Formats: sequence, C-alpha cells, structure tokens
Amino acid sequence: MTDPIKNAIKHETPTPSAASDAVYGSDVIAGTLRALDIEYIALNPGASYRGLHDSLVNYLGNKKPQMVLCLHDENAASIAQGYWKASNKLMAVGLHSNVGLMHASMPIFNAWCDRTPMLILGATGPWDAAKRRPWIDWIHTCSDQAALVRNFTKWDNQPGSTAAAVEALLRGAQIAETAPRAPVYINLDVTTQEEKLENPPVIPDVRRFAPPPPVQPAASEIEAAAKLLSTAKNPVLLCGRGSRRLDHWNARVALAEKLDMRVITQIKLAASFPTDHRLHAAPPANRLVPAAKKTLAEADVILALDWLDLAGALKQAFGDKPVTAKIINVSCDTHLHRGWSMDYQALPPVDVWMNCEPDAAVPLLTAAVTARPRKIEGPAYALAGAPSEPLALKGLAYALNAAVDKQNVTYTHLPLGWSGAYTHFRHPLDYLGFDGGGGVGAGPGLTIGAALALKGSGRIPIGLMGDGNFLMGNTAVWTAVHYQIPCLMIICNNRSFFNDERHQGHVAEYRGRPSENAWIGQKIIDPDIDIAAMARAQGAEGIGPVTKMADMQPAIERGIAIVKAGGVCVIDARVLPGYDGE
Repeated sequence: MTDPIKNAIKHETPTPSAASDAVYGSDVIAGTLRALDIEYIALNPGASYRGLHDSLVNYLGNKKPQMVLCLHDENAASIAQGYWKASNKLMAVGLHSNVGLMHASMPIFNAWCDRTPMLILGATGPWDAAKRRPWIDWIHTCSDQAALVRNFTKWDNQPGSTAAAVEALLRGAQIAETAPRAPVYINLDVTTQEEKLENPPVIPDVRRFAPPPPVQPAASEIEAAAKLLSTAKNPVLLCGRGSRRLDHWNARVALAEKLDMRVITQIKLAASFPTDHRLHAAPPANRLVPAAKKTLAEADVILALDWLDLAGALKQAFGDKPVTAKIINVSCDTHLHRGWSMDYQALPPVDVWMNCEPDAAVPLLTAAVTARPRKIEGPAYALAGAPSEPLALKGLAYALNAAVDKQNVTYTHLPLGWSGAYTHFRHPLDYLGFDGGGGVGAGPGLTIGAALALKGSGRIPIGLMGDGNFLMGNTAVWTAVHYQIPCLMIICNNRSFFNDERHQGHVAEYRGRPSENAWIGQKIIDPDIDIAAMARAQGAEGIGPVTKMADMQPAIERGIAIVKAGGVCVIDARVLPGYDGE
C-alpha cells in the first residue's frame, strides 16, 4: 500500500487569492482536470497557456493537479509516460504552443509505441489575428498545430469555447484510457482560456464519461482457443503487454500452470510473468535467445497475449518455413494501426483472434481449458551476472543483485545491452519495460515519473540507462530533486553511442573497409564528461566515476541508502562496451 503522507511531493503553496466571483475559461478547464482526478501535470511553462497556469495556481491552489515543473518539454512527456507505467493512472502534460509540442514530439511517439495514455494540453496564440501581439503570437500560432503529432496520437481537438473545452477534456481522457491506449492532444486557444465568463458551464459528473469496461471475447472464440490449448502436445505462451495489477499477473500464472505451458517474455515490455517460474523458458531479450527460438519452433499451439511483433517472433523461430503451429492471438492493438507509422510490425498468421485485452480473456481461458499433468520442471536458466574486471555489464548486474538482495525494487528502465538473465522479475512492478519508440533521452524522465507514482510504496525505483540516454534527458534530475522524488539512476557509461558504433563496424566490414574506424563520430570522449558532477550540479548525490568491480556494490548500496532517506542519486558506472542482451 502507498503511504499517502510519504507519497506527498514538495508542494509550492501559493498565496491565497482574494475572494471573487469572477470566473475565467481556464478556471473551468482547470476544474475539469480536477474532476477527472488528474493528480499531476508535468509542464515547461509558456505564455500560450498562461491563463491555465494562473488557474492551476490561483484558482485550484496548485493541488490536483499539482504542477511538476520540468526544464525541458521532452522530460515532461517522459515523466507522464513513466507515471502511467508504474500506476496505470493518467497524468497531464502542458506544452507551450508549437515550439513545446515540437520539443516533446519524440517522447509522445515513445508513449504511442508503448501504448501509454497521457492527456496533453497544448495552446496556441489567439486564433483571432486581430488579437495577436506583434511577432511572438504570430510565430507561436499554427493553422493546424495538432498536425505535428497527429500521426502518433489517438485523438486531437482544438475547442472553440470553454464548454467545448470541457467536453474535449472528458472525451480526450476517455479515448486515451480506452484500449489500445495512447496519448491525446487538446489545443487551447489563448482567447478561450482568458475569457471572463458571465455564465460558466457546469462541469458534469465525470463518472458518466468514464472509459468503457474492457471488451469481452466471444464465447465461440474462448471455446475454439480452449480446444486448441487443451489438445496441444506442446503449447507455448508468448506473454506480452499486460496491466500492472497483481490479480491479472496471478491469472496469467494460473493459466500457464493449468496447461503446464512454456512461457516466453520479452525485455522490451514490462514484466508480465515471473521469470524464475519453472515454466519460464528463457531469459527475456530484445530478440529471441536460442532457447526461446527452440521452444517456439517446437510448439504446436502458440497463445500470444498482446505480444509485441508476433510475426517477427514467428520469423525468428520458423525462418522461411511455414508456421505449422496454430496461433491464438489475444490483442486489440489493431484498432490503433495507422498508415504513417509502421510500429504495428509485420502481419502475423492467426487461427483464433480475440480482439480484446489479454487480461479480459485470460480468466475465461483458464476456466475453459482442460488441465494438463505437470511435467515441466525448472528453473530453465540461471542468472548470468558475474564479477568482471575490468567492469562490464555482467559485473554491474552481479553487484546490483548483491546490493539489492531482498529489497523491493522497481527497475524503471534498462539499457539496450542488458541481458534478461541478469535479474529475475517476480512482481508486475519489478520491471516497467523500455521507452517504446527507441527515443534516446527518455530514461531519466521515465524513471522520475515512475518514482513519482511509487513514492510512499516502499519500493526503490532504479533506472539503468546508457550515457547517451542520460545526457540527452539529464535535466530531469532537477525536477526529481526539487519535488523530492527519490530515485536511483545508474548510468552504464561506455563513453560511446555504442549501438551505432556497432552498425558502423558492420558496414565497414561488409565493404572491406577498416572496422577500427567505427568509433569516429561515436565516442563521447576528449573531453570526458563528469556525469556525477552533472547530478550534483542539480542538487542530487553524484557517485563516481566507478571504474572497478570492487567499488560497484558499495556504490549501489550507498545509492539505495540515499533513496531510502528521500534523496536522488546518480551513479556513473564506467562499463566496457558490449551487449549481452541479444
């Protein structure tokens, strides 16, 4: 349970406003956010929504929603994404006109690919040209501002009145939180925000505008899937996207156990099944490891629970041969597939398709299938972290496991080269997955957003990320320190954009050119960047650089102690380049 007192973040309390009957458009908009139970709005301030800003402070007292000031628009959106990933609760984002929206377009795309909802509030200069201030209002006004992100948002609107803005917020929250979930964008005209209202619209009972209950699969679909699974000789579960609810987690385990069915998960997505369970077949990874390929290739029935890139997984296992296994696909993701982005991946073959969320279908499947005798025993694999000198990711993992021991931690982010065999996930909050869209720079914001959601829960938020990721989003550290949001960031610092360094090496080798030149334009050296000093400059504790294996565990233990005491800590871990997560 989250402790409501410990959960409170630093509150910037405004001077009370004098009593007045005056109500402005933005007051009603702010009141609607409160009615929607929006706890926080992450923002980078801007004059385009100065009316809303005033209402949040002087009309609502900076409470529900409370403003979370960010030093970059990208951090604001990433924090909202991380908050949902840890809480399944919607957070608002404030973005200043077209320029703030352009800044935040990358993390919005991350959230889109991650199927994470957020309520994004933008603003534009006066739509009435006669009311625009010279120069600034003109360059900050667009004829179709939402077009900047329309291809990777679920819905957008530019309401022309306060009453329309209320409806837009209700509709936007409803759409964002209806599966498949994604961000929505609402653009508020300055004039609408700053208009003094003689007869303010009444904010309706928001419970009547809640998202619909989860769609249930048809009885015929459950029957067909249950028949395939019950008669299968070697069924396999691809456990993909799922909620953070513990009852949903337990339901997935119950289904796998009843069928004595091998399970595969992936490290790009949040934990959805205990990785040390006897049925978990192989370490989660970016691409299927050999043991997972073998397990999938031997399956005669495959149950995919909203698996990210189902066709890609089948391709890895079966190659160019026909997929002989029967495929049961439980996913409503197709409702979000559009023409601009190819994030829907290749088209998989499907024999039974339930167009719903997996967590709605799993209990029904469990009740319908025939139990199979227990034959599979585990564990299927051992943890792979080990001491290493010089320090490498496997050595860092070994020190991390030793430092964490039996404490409850949430891994808010993992670096690209991390092996799924480095640690086990035993609870839906143990690991929150990647950023979704491969947008470098999201790691700090995701970690802080998750830490905000977890504050007071007793869990220790730990984000591991590459140096490039941290350097692009590092100003989020200030937000964590300022609002007293405890978290630990461990920077796996190989002093390179190493993923691209590998690509350059492959290209050079293919062309018969020197692969030794792959580091040029990739290495973050000369001068060396003092990441710990960057953290200290923003009020956090900075540890490092840590270069020796013997110093790694004490550094992490110190970092955990700082977080448990309410602080923010960043550790600069100087690791060798190398990927173990494939």
